[in-house]
Amino acid sequence: MLKKTMFPLLCAVLLCTAFCGRTPQADRIFTNGHVITMNKDKPEAEAFAVKEKFIITVGTNEEMRKTYPQAEEENLGGKNVMPGIIESHGHMLNLGRREMRLNLQGIHNPREIVRMLRERAAETPLGEWIEGWGWDDGAWKKEMTALSRELSAVSSEHPVWLAGLHGYNGWANAKALALADITKDTPDPEGGTIYKNPANGAPTGILANAAQSLVTRFMPPLTVDQREKAYEMAGDVLLKNGLTSVHDARIGKKDFEALRSLKAKNKLKVRYYLMLDGTDEELLEPYFQNGPEIDPEHWLTIRCIKIFQDGSLGTRSALFFEPYSDAPDVLGVSTTSQEKIKRLTKKALQAGLQVATHAIGDRSNRITLDAYTAALSAVPDAKDHRLRIEHAQVVRLEDIPRFKELGIISSMQPPHATSDMPWAEDRVGPDRIKGAYAWRSFLDAGVRVPFNSDFPGEPLNPFYGMYAAETRQTPEGEPEGGWYAEQCLTRKEVLHAYTVESAYAGFEENIKGQIAPGMLADFIVISDNILTIPSKSLLSLKVERTYVGGRLVYRMKKD
Repeated sequence: MLKKTMFPLLCAVLLCTAFCGRTPQADRIFTNGHVITMNKDKPEAEAFAVKEKFIITVGTNEEMRKTYPQAEEENLGGKNVMPGIIESHGHMLNLGRREMRLNLQGIHNPREIVRMLRERAAETPLGEWIEGWGWDDGAWKKEMTALSRELSAVSSEHPVWLAGLHGYNGWANAKALALADITKDTPDPEGGTIYKNPANGAPTGILANAAQSLVTRFMPPLTVDQREKAYEMAGDVLLKNGLTSVHDARIGKKDFEALRSLKAKNKLKVRYYLMLDGTDEELLEPYFQNGPEIDPEHWLTIRCIKIFQDGSLGTRSALFFEPYSDAPDVLGVSTTSQEKIKRLTKKALQAGLQVATHAIGDRSNRITLDAYTAALSAVPDAKDHRLRIEHAQVVRLEDIPRFKELGIISSMQPPHATSDMPWAEDRVGPDRIKGAYAWRSFLDAGVRVPFNSDFPGEPLNPFYGMYAAETRQTPEGEPEGGWYAEQCLTRKEVLHAYTVESAYAGFEENIKGQIAPGMLADFIVISDNILTIPSKSLLSLKVERTYVGGRLVYRMKKD
């Protein structure tokens, strides 16, 4: 497997040409722009030059034209330009499947699902599965339970599976429950719950966590073509939103095969940094033996393992030391033991791999930190490990400095705060909320904090995420002054988190996240000056063009 990138080779070529008294000829120069570089040595510029998919020079219009007189010139027309944004935690297959399935996200009235399902059933051949995604499994569980009989009635000839927004719950109609032989006598599987009617014990159709597999195992698997189509559709959505790279946060064998196929066909739309599914040790073993697989063309790199330690706050499956404030008999669930996290992390460190562990609750974060501590002690030579905790959503204040001490990256999602704030404090109470979505506390402690969205469970528009990080308000401006506003960040901190920090989280700070010599020519043209516009204007900021490797891959359609 390849373990080197093209960056050192590129640097050697540039140094050689410089010492030999020659200037490398650019393929293209981009001029007359307001270039926001994210490079602290030259934060703004007018123009830059590109050669073989890399940026080689950044400076003035005059410098570009004088130095590269033979290069093709593209006039940016005074537009604002910034580096392509890196989505450092997303789920591409789920996003693509959302585009292919019944999309329930953003529906505010659960009864609207009945209408949508009735229409889809009318146009679907009898007996075929109907799939949907995106109902609010954090808030609607009771409503979906109450609608179970009605939902089953409008789709009696089709097995139906509707996945919840955050993936921790699913809803099956009566036909699907019958296929899976789930009755009032079916026991809960380990790590899962079959919700039943308290009056008669009948299954409601709501299945939580591991119980979902009781139904999903009977669903026809995606074909190779369907899987590839989903990735292509997801890529188009990212480019439209100015996202040129993604850290895909849980990849299985079939997913990787589809991505390899797309790469061979030159059909990958964005650059991938893959996190392998930590539950599939057969998939992991070759990487434990051979180390990371780093694509010299920077399209498809494998260097990380994804582990889940707990569930979600919305479903009360995030793991806490003390019971939920609004559910005194619930502590949450642990899906991977501390010992297993330690074992997998130790093997990863020995192989030069990164580990990213999903941890939401305060106890889950402590378990993960303790497991990482033990693994790092067992592998003292692992110097630049960049171990990650994904979400770090509710952390005890005394544990935040440990992230810095251990060199742990806290990968966080600003949209989670603004989505959860109507009910989050009810879940955790007035004391634990002080360590919730605590971006400022992490930054002040010196922790590396990349920002991302965790799409498709949250909006993937990065400017929406930036607004959330800067204001901690809804798009309507509520609450006034921001929710626990002491955790708000500045504009420069937010931009840094979505570009430079996200590149660092994938060991790619030398090739991504900035418009600077040696960086990939991945950049976007946006509709306004992101450095100076008011916070509210972030919500209306548009991506007008997206470039990957210096090539135009998306242009906004004019009205």
